[in-house]
Amino acid sequence: MHDRSNQLPQKALARMAGLFYLAYIVVFAVSTIFQSRNIAWSDAAATGRAITASPGIFRLGVTLELIAALLFLLTAWALYVVFKHIDGNLALLFLLLNAVGVAIECVNALLHFAALVFCNGTDYLTAFKSDQLHALALLSLKVSASGSMVTVLFYSAWLFPLGYLVIRSRLLPKVFGILLLLDGASLAICFVQLWFFPGYERWTYPLFPVMFVAECGFGIWLAVKGTKEPASDLARQ
Repeated sequence: MHDRSNQLPQKALARMAGLFYLAYIVVFAVSTIFQSRNIAWSDAAATGRAITASPGIFRLGVTLELIAALLFLLTAWALYVVFKHIDGNLALLFLLLNAVGVAIECVNALLHFAALVFCNGTDYLTAFKSDQLHALALLSLKVSASGSMVTVLFYSAWLFPLGYLVIRSRLLPKVFGILLLLDGASLAICFVQLWFFPGYERWTYPLFPVMFVAECGFGIWLAVKGTKEPASDLARQ
């Protein structure tokens, strides 16, 4: 048997996971707002001028994106610790799927930072004309946007084993497990739409409330209520 005397209580870990999850949602939303305000997807020159005019805001947005990625990984780690006693293999699966998505997200953030470097016009870039640098900056942002589509696939996939474990564990109301499964399905549909039908964003608009309720509701419940005590712990009391 493992000595659990030095381990955090499960309810505390669950609340930590909820706080990480909610912080991730807020920080990622703010980072998206800060970065997207400078991007004109069809105009490289306008994008370059906007980034050059407010590099601090754009850099802050990139920094917040990296912090959001870290918070999301910490969320998955805390949930792994909470659910690994239910099924260690499935818990490890959702942790790995989340970690892959986070790794791709970090690469996307580096591509955003590359756009900032191109627009700053440092000495070793003087060989390029300003319109060329602006084109390179927009290219970096477009490649990053394609990378974001890939993260949607992994951020969809991790929700299926997580949702199943929530239902199976009985540590949380089953409705959250069902919502997480619906969230995973919604994100999978979003991936298909973004990847194969990029001009039809309206198809996925009805799915956004499902995703919002599932992830925010799950995070809020964890942060406020935590989880029930596992049956094995109750038997020892």
